[in-house]
Amino acid sequence: MRYLLGLLAGPAMADCPAPQDIRGPMQALISQVNAATTDRDACAVTGQMWALWTQAPDARALELLERGRAELRLSDFAVVQATFSDLIAYCPDYAEGYNQRAFAHFLGGNFAAALPDLEAEAQQVLRKALKLNPWLPERAFLAPIPGRDL
Repeated sequence: MRYLLGLLAGPAMADCPAPQDIRGPMQALISQVNAATTDRDACAVTGQMWALWTQAPDARALELLERGRAELRLSDFAVVQATFSDLIAYCPDYAEGYNQRAFAHFLGGNFAAALPDLEAEAQQVLRKALKLNPWLPERAFLAPIPGRDL
C-alpha cells in the first residue's frame, strides 16, 4: 500500500538496474573457503561472500534495505515487511529483498507468510551451496536424506 501511495504522490521511480555479475569474485572466494582448514578461517571468507550476495543494485535499493534492517531492530514487523515489499516491488530480481522479508515474517512468528519468499527449492539450493562452501552456517538447516549421511 505504501508503495502505491509513493507512486501516486511522487515522481515515478527509475527502474532498478540488474544485479551485478559477481561470478568472478565469488569464484575466488569459493576457492578460498574450500582451502580453509578451520571454521574461523572460513567464517571470514563467508562474510565476504555475504557482502557480495547482499550488494544492492543501486542507491535506492540500498536505502530500502538499510531502512528495513533498521526497522527490523525495532521489531515493528508490519512496517519492516512493508519496507521489504517496497524493495521487492522496486527490484524484483534482487534476492535479498525476498530473503529479508521472509526473515521478518519468521521473526514475527508468521512462518506461513515466510514460505512464499523462500520457495526456491531451498534444500536443493543449500546442498549445491554446501558443495561450494562446506562451512556455511546454514548447513544446520539441511534436512537429512533418509538412509544417507549429510
